[in-house]
Amino acid sequence: MACATLVALVSACAGPTRSAGAPDERTSYSAEQGWAKLNRSWGSTSAVDVDRSGNVWVFERCGDNTCAGSSLAPVLKFDASGRLVQSFGAGRFVFPHAIHVDRQGNVFVADADGKDGKGHTVTKFSPDGKVLMTLGRPGVAGETTDTFNRPSAVVTAPNGDIYVADGHGGSSNARIVKFSKDGKFIKTWGRKGTGPGEFGELHAIALDSSGRVFVGDRGNNRIQIFDQDGRFLAEWRQFGRPSAIYVDANDTLYVSDHQSSAKLNPGFRRGIRIGNVNDGVVRTMIPGTGPEPDRENVPEGVAVDARGNVYGAEVALKNVTKYARQ
Repeated sequence: MACATLVALVSACAGPTRSAGAPDERTSYSAEQGWAKLNRSWGSTSAVDVDRSGNVWVFERCGDNTCAGSSLAPVLKFDASGRLVQSFGAGRFVFPHAIHVDRQGNVFVADADGKDGKGHTVTKFSPDGKVLMTLGRPGVAGETTDTFNRPSAVVTAPNGDIYVADGHGGSSNARIVKFSKDGKFIKTWGRKGTGPGEFGELHAIALDSSGRVFVGDRGNNRIQIFDQDGRFLAEWRQFGRPSAIYVDANDTLYVSDHQSSAKLNPGFRRGIRIGNVNDGVVRTMIPGTGPEPDRENVPEGVAVDARGNVYGAEVALKNVTKYARQ
């Protein structure tokens, strides 16, 4: 197991992230890159979540960067020690991209591409791997009430409502789609663009305790915040170029930025920024690792357990890193 101690703190290299009067906070993490034990070669993964029992769920790309043509199971469940205890979903997906475990332990996954009659879907599984619901039409890219085009993220509200970030940049969609807990279409909002309520490249979605919807608009280097009816409330640029957003039970906000560079987002270093949804102040940062700022490695997906340990889903390194809080 490769381990390293990282001191995560706010500094000038994190970007223009602090507000006046915000206290300095220092938190150390021990990075364990070999924490999750898989009985085969890892593929790329951008998707990780933690259930209420402390199990870590990963949506992995079948030992490669795609599941097209693979017979491997990409939905993986690990216990708190990193031992693989369950896997399912073989033969169902093309491009695993996002995973969310609801309050009842059901597992939602977003498949952000399409091929051979598969993909462009959000699937709901029971905790033991039974398919309970499929949103979208497998293999069909569209922008109707029953189709998606490269859905990149999914989250559920306490009442069971489902929010899907439908799109992944390029020629795909750029909207949020809301469904009832039984999969009935409720509404959609958003379009391509740079203004309020418009999206450049969707990549993440989360809810805070008050029900606000936090959307990672990676293409525009910002988080946009909405109410549950899609009314624009605010935009935050201080968390960098968001690939993943996680809000814990205490409304602590974790945002993974693995793309910022002098070209894409000048002034921001790559890393996992940590703050709070109530004031938007970035107080802590887990920095990336690598030879220089524009080439640093940072996980694309992020999730956090009840003890504050951070789990990073690695696309380039093809693994899941545990940042154990000290």
